[in-house]
Amino acid sequence: MTDLRTPAETAIGQCLDLRAHESLVVVTDDERLPIGAALYEAGREVTTDATLLRFPPRTQHAEEPPAPVAAAMREADVFLAPTTKSLSHTDARSAACAAGARGATLPGITEEVFTTGLDADYDAIAAECARMLDKVEGAEEIRVTSPQGTDVTFAFGDREWHDDTGIVHEPGDFSNLPAGEVFISPVDANGVFVVDGTISPHSLLEAGQTVRFEVEDGTVTDIDDPDVAAEFEAAAEEVGADAYNLAELGIGTNLAVTELVGSVLLDEKAAGTVHIAVGDDASIGGDVSAPIHSDGVLREPTVYVDGEVIDLPEPQR
Repeated sequence: MTDLRTPAETAIGQCLDLRAHESLVVVTDDERLPIGAALYEAGREVTTDATLLRFPPRTQHAEEPPAPVAAAMREADVFLAPTTKSLSHTDARSAACAAGARGATLPGITEEVFTTGLDADYDAIAAECARMLDKVEGAEEIRVTSPQGTDVTFAFGDREWHDDTGIVHEPGDFSNLPAGEVFISPVDANGVFVVDGTISPHSLLEAGQTVRFEVEDGTVTDIDDPDVAAEFEAAAEEVGADAYNLAELGIGTNLAVTELVGSVLLDEKAAGTVHIAVGDDASIGGDVSAPIHSDGVLREPTVYVDGEVIDLPEPQR
């Protein structure tokens, strides 16, 4: 039987620093109930003001939860959201943090990822995030290449870089768990990026398998994989071209993640990888709201900051 208690206590204690006088709401769906229940039980040991809410799984990442769930997140001091589809890039999550709640989403979390991904030194992750931010903040242009054929260039205007350290101690703070990345929403992007790691709906790609995206003026114009393309076509039926917005550039900083396992939540944090997302970016400094935010992980990126190659984090093997 998987031990969910220890990682739940790490999330409640080290990451969220829940206090006895604070309110906690754990929102989960039918498929992630055991993890939600473990977080709720760990929270109950700290505060008597703890609530567990359960709802049917969403159909896409960034799809809004039911209104009562959004209201509960907004009214709590602390929230945790272990769900099948991500709530990270939703109005519900953004509104909760804007109201002063601090919290973490655990999108696509599995029991395996929960137990291994939270067995990490978050102080070391925070330090690596700070090192990477020092290298990329203020960059006018970043180019990413890879042996698989990636060659894409990003511009950022006055948008800010963010870090995801897993340390969520102040009002309004937010993180994914497991954590470990620095990221930004570009204002423009052009070129090609080729995913060879993890991407929905395939999970971990097989050796030699790739998904190729063509990007022009910040919009994806072609996807060579029919299954991946179908996810964006479904979102485009609702919001049109915004579904194809080049939404995010991120660099993994979790030194404890030494190999990809097929979970975007964990794999995008792997030290030394780059992930590029398409779709919604409104919750990370952009201006596009869409019912999809799909990340693809690049295993072997080279990153140029204003023309200079930078050293990426290396996992602690």
